[in-house]
Amino acid sequence: MHHRLAPKKHRFEYSIFMFYIDLDELQVLKKKLLFVSHNRFNLFSFKDKEHLQLPAGAPDKSKPVKQQILDYLVLNGVNRAPHRIMLLTNLSILGYNFNPVSFYYCFDANNAPLYCIAEVSNTFREMKPYFLGPETRQAETFHLNTTKYFYVSPFIAHNTNFDFNITIPGKKLSVRIDDFDDTKRFFISTLTGTQKALTDSRLLWYFLRFPFLTLRVMGLIHWQAFRLWIKKIRFYKKSENQDLQREVYRKYN
Repeated sequence: MHHRLAPKKHRFEYSIFMFYIDLDELQVLKKKLLFVSHNRFNLFSFKDKEHLQLPAGAPDKSKPVKQQILDYLVLNGVNRAPHRIMLLTNLSILGYNFNPVSFYYCFDANNAPLYCIAEVSNTFREMKPYFLGPETRQAETFHLNTTKYFYVSPFIAHNTNFDFNITIPGKKLSVRIDDFDDTKRFFISTLTGTQKALTDSRLLWYFLRFPFLTLRVMGLIHWQAFRLWIKKIRFYKKSENQDLQREVYRKYN
């Protein structure tokens, strides 16, 4: 659900499904599930290249996603490596994928949450990770309010703040990311869901229920952008304020 409060109200809500997977079990999943592959074409496919890849000069880009995340944590001053990393994300569907946001949940050997990373992408395929360290954890939720410094929507300024409230997934999923201008909240987005077992029959059913979901997500983003343009919401060009686009990965030229 997205709900814009200002300067004009605009709200929409869509049904989707996402995958919540253990990065250590990617090889197990592709053997267990007929419709899931790793770095190969299938109905659903997990591709390392679609997630965090550290920039030139950093550790080897050929490393799998889990190692990239471990290296990223080190770059952010983490000296306690997680025992397990769970990823909430979309997989490629028939080779096409777009993830507006994915979430990495890092746990210790006792399954206690340590850190979280929100991996935000825009329609230019640029990516910016936001690190939520142990100081941001409040019980089962990570909370961080930080300047965005990223071009996500052409209808929101680059220097507004993201306010992340990311609860550890269980039987229910609850994620909230708001936008603040100074101290005023003007945009609310939520992601809620119910956990279901990962089986071939369910994947086939979801594929039929939500056909070409990842392509549909991209199409709906542009449809809502058109509706905002019709409402004459202020439009920010990507070429403007380059100094407010910082620490962006896979930067678009």
